[in-house]
Amino acid sequence: MFQPTLDQVRRAFRIVSGFTLLLIGVIMLITPGPGWLTIFLGLSLLAAEFVWARRLMNRIKREGGRIKDAVLRQNSQQAPQAQDNTIKETEETP
Repeated sequence: MFQPTLDQVRRAFRIVSGFTLLLIGVIMLITPGPGWLTIFLGLSLLAAEFVWARRLMNRIKREGGRIKDAVLRQNSQQAPQAQDNTIKETEETP
């Protein structure tokens, strides 16, 4: 008897909480705080109800992975050069 009403309340709670976290996350991008984490949490709540949120979350995951790979690749190329410079500096110093 109360099942449809309970499901509607849960859905409304997810939607309101998701948009609230999304808004707080956007505010935290310009103020101190974990803005991207809060945005991602809000999108994960909204992704249970909306297709656009699921697509956006998947795109953020994909692009985040691509950026992480690029940064790690760049760091691995720079790391040997930095170690060589420190060895040369210590050898030249008496």
